[in-house]
Amino acid sequence: MPRAAMDADAVRSAYRRWADFYDWSFGGVSAIARRHAIDAVNRLPGREVLEMGVGTGLALPRYAPEKAITGIDLSAEMLAHARRRVAVQGLSNIVGLHEMDAEATSFADDSFDVAVAMFVASVVPDARRLLAEMRRVVRPGGAILFVNHFAAERGPRWWVERAMAPASRALGWHPDFAMEAMLSAEDRARAEAVPMWPFGIFTLVRLAN
Repeated sequence: MPRAAMDADAVRSAYRRWADFYDWSFGGVSAIARRHAIDAVNRLPGREVLEMGVGTGLALPRYAPEKAITGIDLSAEMLAHARRRVAVQGLSNIVGLHEMDAEATSFADDSFDVAVAMFVASVVPDARRLLAEMRRVVRPGGAILFVNHFAAERGPRWWVERAMAPASRALGWHPDFAMEAMLSAEDRARAEAVPMWPFGIFTLVRLAN
């Protein structure tokens, strides 16, 4: 079943509804995978980090103090929560939080050492454009990381995901999102992909730029 595209207005609408509830709903389910992603970022060389789809800023307190973090999100409501989190927790290594389209940012080429997108690829209208933009803004030799749900290829989870798919537009999430929608065959061959708890629902993917 092909994934129905979500345009930017649909994404904004979905996260406008979810902004006040995100942390205690999806935020809890995704906490372990998010922590693994940030730990991976902290181990990587380089200081300048771009978090695409920063949301309410749940990941921001976990970055190492020596990392300089720039976050972007399409949702003004989610960013408002992120900015409050930065202010309340005094996170001095967060250098900017910007309302911006992850598929077409205003950053110059080769601006960052690392770009990370957590639970974003299955929400944007075109996941390959997202990847292309991450490649553009990350310096050669840098790293690109994704944490996302990717659809099962078979088994009980395959049926559950496809049964949920018709409601995905209202939820701002695509349970039938396949890795092939983001990565070419060449990318899949060279990517590091590690299933995350719970039950491998989320996967951490790392690509060298």
